Amino acid sequence: MQHTPEQQDTFLDTTARINAFVALGERINQALAHEANPQSPFEEALHTAITRAQHFNAWFTPHQVKLALQGIAHMLQPAQLQQWLAPYMPALEENKEAKTVGVVMAGNIPMVGFHDLLCVLMAGHTLHARQSTSDNVLLPLLVQALTDINPTLGARISFVERINEVEAVIATGSNNTARYFEFYFRSKPHIIRMNRTAVAVLTGHETHEQLVALGHDLFTYFGLGCRNVSKLYVPEGYDFNPFWNAMQTFDWLLTHNKYANNHDYYSALLLLKRVPFLSNNMLIIKEDADISTPVAVLNYSYYTDKEALAAELSTLQDRIQCVVGDGGVVAGAVPFGRAQQPDVWDYADGVDTMAFLLGLE
Repeated sequence: MQHTPEQQDTFLDTTARINAFVALGERINQALAHEANPQSPFEEALHTAITRAQHFNAWFTPHQVKLALQGIAHMLQPAQLQQWLAPYMPALEENKEAKTVGVVMAGNIPMVGFHDLLCVLMAGHTLHARQSTSDNVLLPLLVQALTDINPTLGARISFVERINEVEAVIATGSNNTARYFEFYFRSKPHIIRMNRTAVAVLTGHETHEQLVALGHDLFTYFGLGCRNVSKLYVPEGYDFNPFWNAMQTFDWLLTHNKYANNHDYYSALLLLKRVPFLSNNMLIIKEDADISTPVAVLNYSYYTDKEALAAELSTLQDRIQCVVGDGGVVAGAVPFGRAQQPDVWDYADGVDTMAFLLGLE
């Protein structure tokens, strides 16, 4: 039986949307498990794309792309989706008119725009996505798989060159592009995201395992994500030797040319500027109040008073995506090793994307 688009929408209820994304997560997990022996056209295409992605963006190594796919599959577990959506169910069950939402996606880490795609579709809207030229190989494959699973849902996704005929906008970019976005989309409901980073608070009592986990918070995606730690707060008199010992776990970073070049460049620059720093030939650390750093550089500051530190972090909340630690110093800190493993309800910039989308009139 043929249905009009309006009639088809009545069949695509919340449960159907959840089931489609759960099935997508299962297909991703199956593809990762069958790396040596792909068992479907999707799996073959995905593994080809995992290899090809690095040709278009040197930071997107197969290992990093697989980490991103694992993160997406984690978000698409049934328990994750059900827990995430439970507070929104009354609004989701309302038969509201679908809006067309434009999403300007970043390209700093693989498929970073997937969460916005998920939110727009789960809210019952239509997506016009403008991908970054740095990351336009992988996401279309996931969309094709979603379309195969549920053609009605897949039909709500379009990749576009320009965000024009839309009723709301979600845009992610640098601080400079954010100002452009704010002006250009000023007449539409919008979420505009700027540069953010993560910081970590240490006590000096961390185990070797915790410090290795912190290394993943620093180096996953080569430190290019907004949830990567770029600044340490350490107690006065902190002994960095255990930290350096743990960081040796990540000496594989020097096999990546762009990372190694970054380390060499900033080492030379700091030497020329006579800025004191320490390095193990893989990571540069320097005492600096700034919380943002380039790849291969990590800043640190000392603290003596927990309350004063909490007050300082509060003043920086518009620049901090998350705080990493054991929770003993900063309430609500993300555990070591989890910064780049967000749950589906961990919204970028702390802005509830679903509430925004469900509130569109």
